[in-house]
Formats: sequence, structure tokens, C-alpha cells
Amino acid sequence: MKVLGIECSSLTASVAVSVDGEMAAEYTLNQKKTHSQTILPMIDQMLGLLEMEAADLDGIAAAAGPGSFTGLRIGAATAKGIGLVIKKPLISVPTMDAMAFGLFGADGILCPMLDARRGNVYTGLYEYRDEFRVLKKQCLISVKDLIAELNASAEGKRVIFFGDGADANRALIEEAVKVPFVFAPAPSNRQRAASVAALGEKLLLEGKTVSAAEFAPDYLRKSQAERERDVAEKLGVMDQLAAGIVVRNPDGTDA
Repeated sequence: MKVLGIECSSLTASVAVSVDGEMAAEYTLNQKKTHSQTILPMIDQMLGLLEMEAADLDGIAAAAGPGSFTGLRIGAATAKGIGLVIKKPLISVPTMDAMAFGLFGADGILCPMLDARRGNVYTGLYEYRDEFRVLKKQCLISVKDLIAELNASAEGKRVIFFGDGADANRALIEEAVKVPFVFAPAPSNRQRAASVAALGEKLLLEGKTVSAAEFAPDYLRKSQAERERDVAEKLGVMDQLAAGIVVRNPDGTDA
């Protein structure tokens, strides 16, 4: 069982190959080059070193989101392109789940965080001692609300914070979190395709796959362009009302 993992949900670009439950290779870059410049060459070089062809893969696991809209689109396009060419299934791996899946044996509540700007983060809550448990599904939440939830529900368990959202909000976490907590060290502090591939292989064995055509990122919120369009449309309606123009619904009733 050979699974390619692709992780492009933030600044980190990472690819990996899992073979029968063992990690055969992982290639990770954390720099400012765009993923469109790096991901395909990374995959090509890694498969070459493994003396493996793309057609040898049994599936492609991709971090499906949340995260950077651009990064997720590049990762999805890459995974879909490979899947269509080699006619193999894709595995949609939630970004937060994959981040937590790499911390087997950690004593405490796992809290991956990706910076979503304006005081918000993408996060989820997990435990991974004897088995992987999802305590809170991945979501978009304000950092203050997340901290309040942890203070109320962690019940004295240690919380392990990691991800660029934890770095961006470190001062607030240190000030406001009342339960025991630590920040994960560098090897566990960013997304890794090894976790995407490993969790993807598990999901593949469970039959949880989609076709390349069906695969789509899970953004958890609208893009900035979509939000700005919604605001513009709303302001347009308000301007019409202010001008005395009656806006009507399709059925003829007043809006």
C-alpha cells in the first residue's frame, strides 16, 4: 500500500510517501516560495529517489483544509491532476486532524492552531494516547473563545498548543490560559505531509476515498473576495432602500 501525502495548507510545503504503514520519504520546505513553484518538483525528486513511479501509488492523500485558500487550491489541483492521470483515488484529510495525528503518545489535549487573522484561528481538539480521538471537530473560532472553552472544559489536563496560530497568539495564550499548557517544539509545530500520508493510508484502508473529480478543499469559511462581494451586494441593497427603490423577491413580494 503506497500513499502520497500532500500538505500545502499554509506556508509550509510538504510531501511524503507512506508504504505499508512505514514512512518511506518526506520532503518539507518552510520558505516564501509559492507552492506552485515547489510541490511538483518536490514530488518528482522524492519519487525519483525512491525509484518509484506515480503509477505505483495506490492513493493520493491531500490536506483538504482549512488553511490558506491559495495553498489549498494548489494542493488540491496537484492531487487531482496526479489522480486523474494515474486513475487512483484521493483521500481528503482534514488539516487539523493531520496536524494532531503526528503527536502520538502526547500526554494532554492537542490543540493545533492555524492563524486565520483578526483574532481568529482554525483549530480542533484531540487526544492521541492509545488511540486517536477527536474531541472537537476542526472549526473557525476566535482565540478568546477558544481559550475560554479550554479554561472551562480541560479539567486540569495539559493543553499542547502548536501551529502558526499558536505562535501568532502566544502572548494571549500565556496571559489568559488557566490550565496547564505547553507549546510544542519545532519538529511538531508545523504541518507535515508524513502525518497526511499516514492518516490518509488509514482512511484508504477504511474505504474513505473520493475520485479525483470529486475532491474539493474544505475552507470552513468564504474567501476574502466572496466576503467583499457579499458586503458590496448588501450595501447595494441598502443604497436602493435609501433611495426609495423597492427591492422585490423573485416571487414578487417586497424584499
